[in-house]
Amino acid sequence: MTEPTHEEVNWATFCHLSALAGYFIPFGHILGPLAIWLLKKDFYPSVDQHGKEALNFQISISIYFLAASALVVILIGVPLLIGLAVFNFVMIIVAAVKCKNGQAFRYPLSLRLLK
Repeated sequence: MTEPTHEEVNWATFCHLSALAGYFIPFGHILGPLAIWLLKKDFYPSVDQHGKEALNFQISISIYFLAASALVVILIGVPLLIGLAVFNFVMIIVAAVKCKNGQAFRYPLSLRLLK
């Protein structure tokens, strides 16, 4: 197996970092990684791997946000939503740093929807 190029590592890192768009754009946390993954997965194997990982995690986070939103009526949902937002932000940064260093990263609590 060949060493990934600098450009490939950058695109794989962007897959993770593009999820930060969700803090500014509705559904940006899914659309960002999805766009990069769809555009670059056929050119770079690591972008395919990291893109799927980022998408799986962001879809999982969306499901967890929906569940926490339903719990707002019993008041536990608000701290859960805040905790999920912080957890999502931290995991995106950790994944991007690991990816930039050439390491594989598996998000915790991620449902494996794309294989």
